[in-house]
Amino acid sequence: MGEGGRRSRLHDAAAAFASNARNPNLRRAQLSFLAAWTAEWAFTVALGIVAYRDGGATALGLVGLLRMVPSAVFAPLLSPIADRGRRERVLILVSLVRGLATAAAAIAVAVAGPAVVVYALAVLSTIAATLYRPAHSALLPSLCRTGYELASANMVRGLLDSAATLVGPLLAAVLLQFAGVDLVFAVAAAASFGAAGLLVGLRYESPRRPAAPPRRNLAAEALDGLRAVARSPGLLLILGLASAQALTRGALTVLSVVVAIELLDLGEPGVGALMTAVGVGAVLGSLAASLLVGTGRLGAWFAVGVGLWGLPLALVGLAPHQSTALGLLAFIGVGNALIDVAGFTLIGRLAPDEVLARVFGVLESLVAVFIGIGAVVASTLVGLFGVQTALIAIGLLCPVLAALTWVPLRRLDRTVGVLDDDVRLLREVAMFRTLPLPAVEQLARGLEPVAVAGGETVFRQGELGDRYYVIEAGRAEVVGDGRVVATLGPGEGFGEIALLRRTRRTATVIAGTELRLRALGSDRFLPVVLGYTPSARLATAEVDDRLGRYEPRAPDDGRPSTPDSRG
Repeated sequence: MGEGGRRSRLHDAAAAFASNARNPNLRRAQLSFLAAWTAEWAFTVALGIVAYRDGGATALGLVGLLRMVPSAVFAPLLSPIADRGRRERVLILVSLVRGLATAAAAIAVAVAGPAVVVYALAVLSTIAATLYRPAHSALLPSLCRTGYELASANMVRGLLDSAATLVGPLLAAVLLQFAGVDLVFAVAAAASFGAAGLLVGLRYESPRRPAAPPRRNLAAEALDGLRAVARSPGLLLILGLASAQALTRGALTVLSVVVAIELLDLGEPGVGALMTAVGVGAVLGSLAASLLVGTGRLGAWFAVGVGLWGLPLALVGLAPHQSTALGLLAFIGVGNALIDVAGFTLIGRLAPDEVLARVFGVLESLVAVFIGIGAVVASTLVGLFGVQTALIAIGLLCPVLAALTWVPLRRLDRTVGVLDDDVRLLREVAMFRTLPLPAVEQLARGLEPVAVAGGETVFRQGELGDRYYVIEAGRAEVVGDGRVVATLGPGEGFGEIALLRRTRRTATVIAGTELRLRALGSDRFLPVVLGYTPSARLATAEVDDRLGRYEPRAPDDGRPSTPDSRG
């Protein structure tokens, strides 16, 4: 890469961070995520210690499964709640529930209560945790205006996730050196309450979402998320690879403890040290991922991230040395950072906003199921074949799948690239500039190509109007009452007056040159433009301004006309 290319990448990375820092709502949402996931990682380390003390590797695997099965059931069933209204309210409730459950676990450990009580509280906390990410992931697009900004937001969130992966286990390791597991739980509870507090009073305008039909239960609404995934080969591919990564992640919750204590002789604090290595790699990987935000190769980098989740484990199995293990596990963190940026951005771009939280709920359900399966598989393989064989077998899964799906992932990159081009075209139209990204993408998915030869008519004055047009290439002439009143070029639109005012066309539009148009039916155009307050105001003001400068004569009207109407 040349010097100019490096400067451009660094500029893009700096712009990605700046876009999050300048947006107060996005900033608070991201800090809330940092607090929530720091709590999650500290909680995971503390729970692992409790389980290992209670029953060794077998108990670790069973507790992993016990945590994940209920969350796998409830994540898709409860995620429709986040599609019904303001998503930050769901995040606040979830964080409060997690904080209370984790605080209760701290008390149970402090008074030497039964381990089963801690396990039950872990199940409750995990159910709540699986709702946090779908709601947060569905909230971010509504705070963004372009695909680049959404990728930037996911990159920053990935960095914060990586920081939490580092800070949570490191904090747990330090506390375990000087205090007990109960204090780790208490600190995790405080972080959860902080995550809730950051979201109180969040202010933003979200696209209008339809209310749930009467008498329709959550299970029926959850099925809409499953149908959205089933209809999209791209979503099926991303979620399938995410499931394989989750299986490896679940295995890591067992293997990190067994490897630290039995294979590397690091003791209990070594569990936190190994996971801290993952966190260090994740932070470095997130910083590197900031250079990839504008590359247009998210599918390819997603494949690389999936591969990196498994390959280091296989190599640790082949070379089980302390320094080597710490260095290799850092690459798992790099893979996690790439998955965060690429995977969540791709899902946010491919899934419709009205079911976005439900699609992320399906993802969380799959992740929960496969984390539980991974924990059981790892503990079984360790018991049957030993730690090193388990590391190699589990570690090979993700790299093999990443290689097999490379071609369809690159094809997915091209699909998203076409969507980006359509979004950029629509953003050139004034009334669409205030729309959040999900609304513009809803319009972009409804665009139809229309070709008009030079000199031909697009529509005539007085005709019924049912489409809005944006010029992709060429020049159009607007003719009102027999004379040219405006000339339009690429990035300009026409035809909105008849749709917004429910009137006939107020002017004729003729192709001055060969025209390439993108058309939107009124059933796509009106719900989006009128359903979002800022765009509705802009559209209405624009129509009033144009009709104030030019209004067609009635048949019996001899008034002169003034220029600039666009039908």
